[in-house]
Parts: sequence; structure tokens; C-alpha cells
Amino acid sequence: MAIDVTVRRVIPLPPERVAAYAMDWRHDAEWTQGIRTAELTRPAEGGGFGVGAEVTRTAYFLTRRIDYVLRVAAYEPPRLLDMISVGGPMPMHVTYVFERHPRGTLAGIRVRGGPGGPYRVAAPLLARLVRTNLTKDLRDLERRLSDREGGA
Repeated sequence: MAIDVTVRRVIPLPPERVAAYAMDWRHDAEWTQGIRTAELTRPAEGGGFGVGAEVTRTAYFLTRRIDYVLRVAAYEPPRLLDMISVGGPMPMHVTYVFERHPRGTLAGIRVRGGPGGPYRVAAPLLARLVRTNLTKDLRDLERRLSDREGGA
């Protein structure tokens, strides 16, 4: 895969709180860069969200609309959500990890994938853009949760 980017941030809230919000696909558009909509298009075998569930996202990246489907490969709240693309313009693997930290939660997002073939030469630029977006995602996640905590 052409891109492998990991970004981490300490969020001053417990992992259970951070993960409950971040792992809920209904909040994707609120804190994830470029995502306009997210819809549970296939529930897990036992119903709802979990391993085997599929979420269809509509996003914009470099002003281009991208529709893709992520299937949940691993779901271990509040620690891990691992998803792989099963539909979309390029292969993608997205992993969210939430670990206890002395100041709250060490939140991490890893994205692997990206263009192959002739587009591989653009991988360094795309990796920088992905890193920038993931950094903003974690910042926005912290802001969203802090605002919710303050308003609670």
C-alpha cells in the first residue's frame, strides 16, 4: 500500500468516553475531515454495529467526492476499531486505537492504503494531506468532546 500514516493525540477524558463517541459512525461527519455523510448500510451479524457491519461514507478529498464502504474487521470497545474498505476508489485500512494515558486517553488513527499504479508517485503528497487531515480529526474530536462535557 502506498500510504501508511499514524497520528496520535492525548485527549483529557477517559478512553471509554472518547471511544464511545469516536467509534459511533453517527458522529463521523461531526469530527472527521471531509466526511459529509455516514450510513450503516449493513448491520453486524447480530444486528447493529460490530464485526462485519458496513458503513458507507461520502467524503470530499481535494474537492472531489468520494463514496466508499468500510467493513468492520475488529471491534473491541473502548480500545480498538479496525475497518477495511470493501468499496470505493482505492484500498484503505483505517484503525482507531484508544489507550489509557496519565492525562486521559492516547487516541490514535492509522490510515493505510491509497493509490496504486501510475498514481503511486503522488503518495508522498497524499500522505502529507492525510496526516494533516488526521491531525485535524483528533483536534476536532477533542474539541467536540470537551464542548459536550462542558455543556453536560
